[in-house]
Amino acid sequence: MTAQMRQFIMFGCVLAIASSVRLSMLQAQISPPVTLNSIVEQVITRNPLIQSARRGVDAKRSLIRPATTLPEPTVSFQTMGNFFLPTLQKGDRSSGRNFIFTQEIPFPGKLRLQGRMALTDADAEWWSYEQLRRQIVAEVKVTYYEHWLISKSQEIVNKDKDLLEKFAQIAEAKYSVGEGIQQDVIKAQVEVSKLLDRSVVLQQRESLSMAQINSLLYRPPETPLGRLADVEESSLDMSIEELYRLAVKNSPVLKMQERAIDRNEFGVQLARKNFYPDFEVGFTYVNRSAMPEMFGLMVGAKIPFYFWRKQSPELDAAAATLSSARKKYDWLHSRLYFELKDVYLSATTSKKLLDLYGKGIIPQSTLSLESATSGYQVGRVDFLTLLDNLVTLLDYELKYYEVLADYQKALARLEAMVGVELTQ
Repeated sequence: MTAQMRQFIMFGCVLAIASSVRLSMLQAQISPPVTLNSIVEQVITRNPLIQSARRGVDAKRSLIRPATTLPEPTVSFQTMGNFFLPTLQKGDRSSGRNFIFTQEIPFPGKLRLQGRMALTDADAEWWSYEQLRRQIVAEVKVTYYEHWLISKSQEIVNKDKDLLEKFAQIAEAKYSVGEGIQQDVIKAQVEVSKLLDRSVVLQQRESLSMAQINSLLYRPPETPLGRLADVEESSLDMSIEELYRLAVKNSPVLKMQERAIDRNEFGVQLARKNFYPDFEVGFTYVNRSAMPEMFGLMVGAKIPFYFWRKQSPELDAAAATLSSARKKYDWLHSRLYFELKDVYLSATTSKKLLDLYGKGIIPQSTLSLESATSGYQVGRVDFLTLLDNLVTLLDYELKYYEVLADYQKALARLEAMVGVELTQ
């Protein structure tokens, strides 16, 4: 190989790298990057599903006070006299105008239990809201990392495509002067075509992920997102046992079921209270023509006379519901351990692969490409070997960022379970 040809090869490589650097600097100057935290804040504020769940909490909390309030009193008016006209009959002691006020009073303790049941309903609704909020935030983060991965992959593919096109030009130049073979030219063009195919697929995936983020942000799917901030590897310093404890303490699913157990316990107590009578008190004022006014006082009680047909089955149903809620809690507790272990293993496996690619495979592949480039310049390495080293390095770089995105996605899913911020 001539010295002029070697200089041409080096110039092409330097030009490709410089172009990529200039493009990145130009993009950075256009607009500030969009951060993950800013998108999450917008989703919490704008997402209709989150807002709907929050209003559901307000609705449940509004029902606490009514549950502890006495039933509405009854006010009635009655006249005893002439049939067609509401006038009294003089001299008739039974003729008069009756004003009656009655108030139902539940057996002591019932209203308090109803209030506690309403309070636990409101707490359960809040944890339902928290579960939904965490799920949507995790979905946003997973989609963000996916969109970032696609953008990063597109960037790498474009950079390597430019470099491959330079190599293809070099192969054509060598072939035209009789120093190369046609197979080198064809192979380089095939690899460029492969990257073009991969680029088209990435563009499709990028549009889809952008539409998904916009959907979560409650805005048109074609709204531009802007340039995403680069993703840095987060740290996972907690052991699986620590994550277990946090999950049991903070899991919205378990909290909702705990509130369901509390509510059903109050329901059993209320069902027992139903074996006791409710009371009713009344006051009556009688206005009689040309006769002294009369006042009356009434006290009544609802006797659960058919308790074996009504109250007993209701108590059995309440006890069975409580037992069912406790069993469901045990199952959810066990299920949470499995799901947490599954995501944790995914995160730790991705972490090991990150170290393997970042500290071992990619540096070794880079050295191999540099060695192949040097060997090609002096004629000790053929073009196909150089090309193979370049494609191999590209695949490993893409795999590295794919594993990084998978690692961050796993941490985002862990956050929804344990209620602690793990990503950055």
